[in-house]
Amino acid sequence: MEEIEIAIRWRDMDAYGHVNNAVYLTYLEECRDRWVRRTLGEDVGFVIVRVAIDFRRELSLEDGSVVVACSGTGYGRSSIRTAETIRAKAGWLAAESESVIVAHGAGSRRSRPITDRERSALDVAIEADRASVRASEGPGDRT
Repeated sequence: MEEIEIAIRWRDMDAYGHVNNAVYLTYLEECRDRWVRRTLGEDVGFVIVRVAIDFRRELSLEDGSVVVACSGTGYGRSSIRTAETIRAKAGWLAAESESVIVAHGAGSRRSRPITDRERSALDVAIEADRASVRASEGPGDRT
């Protein structure tokens, strides 16, 4: 699991005094990109093809910063599925997200199959992420 803290910036705010919904995508992207690069290396290319966000509670400048977490949940021939959360530094949940990214060939600008080396790295990372999520759940939270 990748986890990063991001300061809430004045430019993140909208006219209603809370973090704009589009900024949540940027927070998620920063963490997801770090997870991919830590798992697969710096020289891989992936593009986002799907993201679904459930907004749970508004964030404001007064919250100071957010903690964004990303974990791998599975993969297919060319795609990787991730789950992310955005929490205020105080710990409460602001948003949950599920994303799908696709391996991208820089030269062809098309999707490409995930390599055997990448599959091996993903197997290790996803199992570690699952163990980390299980460890963070309370006994009553497990299904």
